[in-house]
Amino acid sequence: MGLFTLEEARAELDRLRPVLEEIIEVRADMVELSAALVPGGEPTRLGGLPERKAAEARLNELMTVVQESGAELKGVAPLLVDFPADLNGVPVLLCWLEGEAELGWYHRPDLGVAGRRRLPPVD
Repeated sequence: MGLFTLEEARAELDRLRPVLEEIIEVRADMVELSAALVPGGEPTRLGGLPERKAAEARLNELMTVVQESGAELKGVAPLLVDFPADLNGVPVLLCWLEGEAELGWYHRPDLGVAGRRRLPPVD
């Protein structure tokens, strides 16, 4: 896949929001189901091993949808999605972290999320 402009990345994030919301929901189900399956674990209304396997398969499908968009899924808990881009001639990753209302951060590919900076205001 190619590079995203900021506008394209924001539009793609909006398109992916239902997928990202479902990842959050399925992730929570998987944690609950996994906890119930350990010896002495609390039973859950969600089910057992078959439901745990189904949740894992669904999570993999959803993660594939994100990756096929050209975005990079860098983390699942919390969700971290990067969009390869160019900012003033410098290769960057436009960075969205679960809970953020908009795509407003970036970092150099070699720095990772610890090197996140706010995007400069658009003229």
